[in-house]
Amino acid sequence: MIPKRKKDSYKADYGRVLVIGGNEDMGGAIILTASAAVYSGAGLVTVATAKVNHTALHARLPEAMVFDMYNEDCLLKKLSTATVIVIGPGLGLSSESLAILKSVLKTVTKEQRLIIDGSAITLMAKNNLKTPVAITTYTPHLGEWRKLSHLKPAEQNETLNIQARKELKAAVVLKQSRTEIYFLDEVWKNTHGNPAMATGGMGDTLAGMIAGFSAQFKNNRSAIITAVFLHSKIGDDLAKKQYVVLPSQIIERIPTEMKEFSTMFIF
Repeated sequence: MIPKRKKDSYKADYGRVLVIGGNEDMGGAIILTASAAVYSGAGLVTVATAKVNHTALHARLPEAMVFDMYNEDCLLKKLSTATVIVIGPGLGLSSESLAILKSVLKTVTKEQRLIIDGSAITLMAKNNLKTPVAITTYTPHLGEWRKLSHLKPAEQNETLNIQARKELKAAVVLKQSRTEIYFLDEVWKNTHGNPAMATGGMGDTLAGMIAGFSAQFKNNRSAIITAVFLHSKIGDDLAKKQYVVLPSQIIERIPTEMKEFSTMFIF
């Protein structure tokens, strides 16, 4: 599903990704998300995060632009030009975080692709917020899915998950040992993944990969499936020789794996 790049192209051909999150305590989450989006090939990546994280982001990822996520005017301006938006990694649950989320939900358009992850999922559930008009994907782990779907762990089977997804009116990437993807008309089950990947930041990295692929793929479904598979496939390869697989290691491998899997087909 990964297309080869056209000979005559430039950065704007590969989408504009805006990642929003990383409060004063959880800057690492948004840095991982932004890094995964950049390494996945997004043309332009902009990060909205707390000012305290700016220096670390510049040092770790000079390819990304950054601004203060609490600056509403700047946030609205950047939202208007984004192809794909990720909100939630390290965002936190404060009143300021909720205000940012509400601004995004109110502003996004039906042409934009929105990925709701991490803290934003909890805020959506806690405040009974509705899925916006954008092409939306939720990326919960099992605990976040319980909050969002109101399904107890014992009730989280495929049939009830499908019904909960219908009520959300969005795609759902349910992160677990074998991640499941719930679309409008079908369910995909990942065949890869391993316990070495059970470490902080892994979900933030997946959100960034989905964003980077969504910015480039015409078919959003193909982008999600490819990101989920490749994320776990890289993790499996690293786990052959490692007890623990770090998210940053997966990120570093993304461009090489994409090159290997790229085809002549455009999706």
